[in-house]
Amino acid sequence: MTFNSPVYKIIPVPVEKIEPNTYNPNSVAPPELSLLYDSIKEDGYTMPIVCYYDKSRDTYIIVDGFHRYRVILDHPDIYDREQGMLPVSVIDKPIDCRMASTIRHNRARGSHDVDLMSNIIKELHELGRSDAWISKHLGMEKDEILRLKQITGLAALFKDINFGKAWKAVEENLDENI
Repeated sequence: MTFNSPVYKIIPVPVEKIEPNTYNPNSVAPPELSLLYDSIKEDGYTMPIVCYYDKSRDTYIIVDGFHRYRVILDHPDIYDREQGMLPVSVIDKPIDCRMASTIRHNRARGSHDVDLMSNIIKELHELGRSDAWISKHLGMEKDEILRLKQITGLAALFKDINFGKAWKAVEENLDENI
């Protein structure tokens, strides 16, 4: 079976049938968002929105391209020009793999909100994904995963960690020092 990249099957989708995912940790500062608007205004949409199609709801859930989606919603001139349609590339993956795809797309371009990234690590852990899986699929080092786990403060995230015995408690006889 030959792999066929989703980009070869771009479809126009009404923006009303598209919704953001609930886990994207990416944020764009206002100057860059303004630049994105200028880029889309001048060049059009040159990259599709990557979505998962939820058949039961007849909805496209964004995996990558949230800010391109926001531009069409926030700017009537873009909405009108595009006739309310966005170019969409569809991937069919379970939620954990979609989360990993979102992170890979984002990390290849920019920075993440630390709190939101910590929540993704927590969610992936709750979905049964190991640190090794997270490291492999999100392109993260083990120490980065550990730091993000520490931010959430949940003991459950550390249940599979073997802690070393870096120190040993020594009992002191306090009566001798009186």
